[in-house]
Amino acid sequence: MKKILLLMACCLFISCNTKAKNGTDAQVRNEVAAKDHVEVLYFHGKQRCATCMAIEKNAKEAVEAAFAEQLKSGEVVFKTIDISRKENEKLAEKYEVSWSSLFVVKHKNGQETSENMTEFAFGNARKSPDVFKAGVVDAVNEMLK
Repeated sequence: MKKILLLMACCLFISCNTKAKNGTDAQVRNEVAAKDHVEVLYFHGKQRCATCMAIEKNAKEAVEAAFAEQLKSGEVVFKTIDISRKENEKLAEKYEVSWSSLFVVKHKNGQETSENMTEFAFGNARKSPDVFKAGVVDAVNEMLK
Protein backbone atom coordinates (compact mmCIF):
# COMPACT_ATOMS: atom_id res chain seq x y z
CA MET A 1 0.00 0.00 0.00
CA LYS A 2 2.84 2.40 0.87
CA LYS A 3 4.46 1.66 -2.50
CA ILE A 4 1.23 2.50 -4.32
CA LEU A 5 0.84 5.77 -2.41
CA LEU A 6 4.46 6.65 -3.06
CA LEU A 7 4.04 5.87 -6.76
CA MET A 8 0.87 8.00 -6.93
CA ALA A 9 2.62 10.87 -5.14
CA CYS A 10 5.53 10.70 -7.61
CA CYS A 11 3.15 10.69 -10.58
CA LEU A 12 1.24 13.64 -9.17
CA PHE A 13 4.48 15.58 -8.58
CA ILE A 14 5.76 14.87 -12.09
CA SER A 15 2.40 15.80 -13.60
CA CYS A 16 2.21 19.10 -11.69
CA ASN A 17 5.81 19.94 -12.49
CA THR A 18 5.19 19.28 -16.21
CA LYS A 19 2.14 21.56 -16.20
CA ALA A 20 4.06 24.29 -14.42
CA LYS A 21 6.97 23.96 -16.83
CA ASN A 22 4.65 24.08 -19.87
CA GLY A 23 2.98 27.16 -18.44
CA THR A 24 6.36 28.81 -18.04
CA ASP A 25 7.39 27.85 -21.58
CA ALA A 26 4.14 29.33 -22.94
CA GLN A 27 4.79 32.49 -20.96
CA VAL A 28 8.29 32.78 -22.42
CA ARG A 29 6.92 32.24 -25.95
CA ASN A 30 4.35 35.01 -25.42
CA GLU A 31 7.03 37.37 -24.11
CA VAL A 32 9.22 36.70 -27.14
CA ALA A 33 6.27 37.24 -29.49
CA ALA A 34 5.46 40.55 -27.78
CA LYS A 35 9.11 41.70 -27.80
CA ASP A 36 9.86 45.02 -29.49
CA HIS A 37 11.03 44.44 -33.06
CA VAL A 38 11.03 45.79 -36.60
CA GLU A 39 9.50 43.88 -39.50
CA VAL A 40 10.23 44.31 -43.18
CA LEU A 41 7.13 43.04 -44.96
CA TYR A 42 7.17 42.33 -48.68
CA PHE A 43 3.68 41.57 -50.03
CA HIS A 44 3.06 40.02 -53.44
CA GLY A 45 0.37 38.27 -55.45
CA LYS A 46 0.53 35.21 -57.68
CA GLN A 47 1.77 37.13 -60.72
CA ARG A 48 4.99 39.09 -60.25
CA CYS A 49 6.87 41.28 -62.68
CA ALA A 50 10.66 41.75 -62.79
CA THR A 51 10.42 44.84 -60.57
CA CYS A 52 8.34 42.98 -57.97
CA MET A 53 10.92 40.23 -57.81
CA ALA A 54 13.74 42.81 -57.57
CA ILE A 55 11.98 44.44 -54.60
CA GLU A 56 11.90 41.15 -52.70
CA LYS A 57 15.44 40.11 -53.65
CA ASN A 58 17.09 43.45 -52.91
CA ALA A 59 15.13 44.15 -49.72
CA LYS A 60 16.02 40.73 -48.37
CA GLU A 61 19.68 41.12 -49.33
CA ALA A 62 19.85 44.56 -47.69
CA VAL A 63 18.27 43.35 -44.46
CA GLU A 64 20.41 40.20 -44.28
CA ALA A 65 23.64 42.13 -44.93
CA ALA A 66 23.00 45.05 -42.58
CA PHE A 67 21.10 43.33 -39.77
CA ALA A 68 22.45 39.79 -39.49
CA GLU A 69 22.71 39.89 -35.68
CA GLN A 70 19.30 41.53 -35.28
CA LEU A 71 17.76 38.88 -37.53
CA LYS A 72 19.22 36.15 -35.32
CA SER A 73 17.90 37.78 -32.15
CA GLY A 74 14.46 38.52 -33.63
CA GLU A 75 14.91 42.27 -33.26
CA VAL A 76 14.52 42.52 -37.06
CA VAL A 77 12.29 40.20 -39.09
CA PHE A 78 11.95 39.88 -42.87
CA LYS A 79 8.74 38.34 -44.20
CA THR A 80 7.55 37.59 -47.71
CA ILE A 81 3.75 37.43 -47.77
CA ASP A 82 1.73 36.03 -50.67
CA ILE A 83 -1.55 37.99 -50.54
CA SER A 84 -3.27 35.47 -52.80
CA ARG A 85 -3.18 32.89 -49.99
CA LYS A 86 -6.19 32.73 -47.70
CA GLU A 87 -4.10 32.68 -44.50
CA ASN A 88 -2.64 36.10 -45.43
CA GLU A 89 -5.94 37.89 -46.15
CA LYS A 90 -6.19 39.59 -42.75
CA LEU A 91 -2.62 40.88 -42.90
CA ALA A 92 -3.21 42.24 -46.42
CA GLU A 93 -6.39 43.94 -45.20
CA LYS A 94 -4.60 45.40 -42.17
CA TYR A 95 -2.06 47.16 -44.40
CA GLU A 96 -4.61 47.80 -47.18
CA VAL A 97 -2.49 45.87 -49.65
CA SER A 98 -3.91 44.67 -52.96
CA TRP A 99 -0.70 44.26 -54.97
CA SER A 100 3.07 44.12 -54.46
CA SER A 101 4.01 46.37 -51.55
CA LEU A 102 6.84 46.96 -49.11
CA PHE A 103 6.38 48.08 -45.51
CA VAL A 104 8.75 48.60 -42.62
CA VAL A 105 6.88 48.17 -39.34
CA LYS A 106 8.03 49.05 -35.83
CA HIS A 107 6.53 47.19 -32.86
CA LYS A 108 7.39 48.96 -29.60
CA ASN A 109 5.63 48.84 -26.24
CA GLY A 110 2.55 47.28 -27.84
CA GLN A 111 2.29 50.09 -30.40
CA GLU A 112 2.83 49.79 -34.13
CA THR A 113 4.27 52.35 -36.54
CA SER A 114 4.59 51.59 -40.24
CA GLU A 115 6.23 53.15 -43.25
CA ASN A 116 4.88 52.31 -46.68
CA MET A 117 7.93 52.11 -48.95
CA THR A 118 6.09 50.79 -52.01
CA GLU A 119 6.49 53.86 -54.23
CA PHE A 120 10.18 54.15 -53.33
CA ALA A 121 10.61 50.42 -53.96
CA PHE A 122 9.05 50.49 -57.43
CA GLY A 123 11.09 53.56 -58.35
CA ASN A 124 14.45 52.13 -57.30
CA ALA A 125 14.62 48.37 -56.67
CA ARG A 126 15.35 47.41 -60.24
CA LYS A 127 17.06 50.44 -61.80
CA SER A 128 18.94 51.71 -58.73
CA PRO A 129 19.36 48.71 -56.43
CA ASP A 130 22.09 50.36 -54.32
CA VAL A 131 19.88 53.39 -53.66
CA PHE A 132 17.00 51.05 -52.85
CA LYS A 133 19.04 48.91 -50.45
CA ALA A 134 20.38 52.01 -48.67
CA GLY A 135 16.82 53.31 -48.32
CA VAL A 136 15.62 50.06 -46.78
CA VAL A 137 18.56 50.00 -44.35
CA ASP A 138 17.91 53.64 -43.40
CA ALA A 139 14.21 52.94 -42.79
CA VAL A 140 14.98 49.94 -40.58
CA ASN A 141 17.63 51.88 -38.65
CA GLU A 142 15.16 54.69 -38.09
CA MET A 143 12.56 52.23 -36.77
CA LEU A 144 15.11 50.61 -34.47
CA LYS A 145 15.61 53.92 -32.59
